[in-house]
Amino acid sequence: MPEDFASLIAELKENETLAAVEVALEAGTRPLEIVEGLRRGMSVVGMRFENGEFYFSEMVMSAEIFVEAIALIGPHMEAGDIETKGQVIVGTVQGDIHDIGKNIVATMLRCNGFRVHDLGVDVSPDAFIAKAKETGAGLLGLSGLLTFAFDAMKATVDLVAESGLEDTVKVMIGGAQVNERVVDYTGADAFGEDASQAVKLANRFLGE
Repeated sequence: MPEDFASLIAELKENETLAAVEVALEAGTRPLEIVEGLRRGMSVVGMRFENGEFYFSEMVMSAEIFVEAIALIGPHMEAGDIETKGQVIVGTVQGDIHDIGKNIVATMLRCNGFRVHDLGVDVSPDAFIAKAKETGAGLLGLSGLLTFAFDAMKATVDLVAESGLEDTVKVMIGGAQVNERVVDYTGADAFGEDASQAVKLANRFLGE
């Protein structure tokens, strides 16, 4: 049964995926078993994206299917059912309201076992730091599409250090125009070119 979920979502079959989830829940299949099947399917999507078989639109669609499926499963889950690899805070930085890329990253992180706190868009440095202190999350994911967002990223990284969190909180950044030069400018720990890379960075940083 988990293989069915994996293949359906990997083939971007929205209606069939959701119907299979509902049938499985009615049949008494453990919610965690369904989630793991969906995660495997999303891993296939990620690999196809990396290999050039899928494009950004397919990534968006698969993420939307995953979110819909999790919404069906959620009421059947019990607290503590899923062990997380770690906590990640994501948000589009102050002054920027673009969120498509950020949303894809958040979904891919969730389906790979991370607990994600999505702060939304136009997020101030103070808000990132406050959430890090509140949750104890070890990774911040800062998103920004336009070049003026780089100053907000830098301000957030600087505040991490000023708040004494530089030894416990890593910062990854992302966006269409982000590269190594932007990493150097902002002081971030790394940048991800896409959602798959963000997952790899999260595994690296939170696995340390």
